[in-house]
Amino acid sequence: MALVFLRLGTIAFGGPAAHIAMMRDEVVRRRGWVTDQRFADLIGATNLIPGPNSTELAIHLGFDRGRWRGLITAGVCFILPAALIVTALAWAYVRYGGTPAVAGVLYGVTPVVVAIIAHALAGLVRTVIKGVWLGVLAAGVLAGYLLGVNELVLLFGGGTVAGLAHLIRHPPSPGGRHALVSAPLLLTARPGFPAADGADLAQLFLTMLKIGAVLYGSGYVLLAFLDGDFVDRLGWITERQLLDAVAIGQVTPGPLFTTATFVGYLVAGPLGAFLATVAIFLPSFVFVGLLTRLTDRLRSRAWTGALLDGVNAASLALMAGVSAELARQAVVDPLTLAVAVAALGLLWRTRIHHAWLIAGGALIGVAHALLT
Repeated sequence: MALVFLRLGTIAFGGPAAHIAMMRDEVVRRRGWVTDQRFADLIGATNLIPGPNSTELAIHLGFDRGRWRGLITAGVCFILPAALIVTALAWAYVRYGGTPAVAGVLYGVTPVVVAIIAHALAGLVRTVIKGVWLGVLAAGVLAGYLLGVNELVLLFGGGTVAGLAHLIRHPPSPGGRHALVSAPLLLTARPGFPAADGADLAQLFLTMLKIGAVLYGSGYVLLAFLDGDFVDRLGWITERQLLDAVAIGQVTPGPLFTTATFVGYLVAGPLGAFLATVAIFLPSFVFVGLLTRLTDRLRSRAWTGALLDGVNAASLALMAGVSAELARQAVVDPLTLAVAVAALGLLWRTRIHHAWLIAGGALIGVAHALLT
């Protein structure tokens, strides 16, 4: 199991959908560890809890195969390759980030990242916005985000409003029981690195732990939380650095949540990268361990489904808001605009792998740096 998930973590480019397809090939088709029906049930379960869906699917599969030892083994082995690669790239970024070659790579890659996010948003709209009501809810959340309302308030507010609306339309029968699912508990809480002492390291850990504990939806929603906490509130990184972190997350295999590893390195060096990685993924292990035997029951609850529809609509709106901000940082001249438009067109019209687009953007960026 360790070898299977280490290999998956090393070659799993392309985002959650690609990760899930690779896992199915390994554990259903090749090894027969689970049936297609069980695999589909576990995919559904990942949508009921916060965190990165493909990583949580790996953790679920590990539990199914090897109980608690399998849960830890599969999750750690899927995360570890990407975390190590991102830490190495973060070191190179801090050490050489000002050189024309690295700056050129990011110049070409970041518009491609914006196009990938925009394409993901377009695909999710058809799934998440199931009616006019959810469209209005998403528009309200987007407006709140652009006005500076806290991301957690918007995310849980969207879920609460949708859940209450469902209860109003479909009240429980007198004397009947109506199952409620409690929300996750919120944790409140070097030369060249902003976080240099124990208090800052503790704040880094708790902030990443909070994000990992409440983050529903696609990994791209992570950007809204990182932007709100580390750019706006703490001021430890810049918008440009956040966009570069996203680009690194796209270049590397494994979960997009290892963007947090890169941010942690920028904030506090190797120790910051380690703390950020542990904190952002720890809630996923806890939630899967707590809920793995309850997934069938939870999926069947109408009220839970309505609440999650609201959370997903709010997540989509947050993704739209942060992608607009990132686009302003990435598209700075006619060439970067052309790169973004071309990448979006290729994504829309073909099934080209993200890795090829990233490589193409990097080549354009390096050529631009050499010529200018």
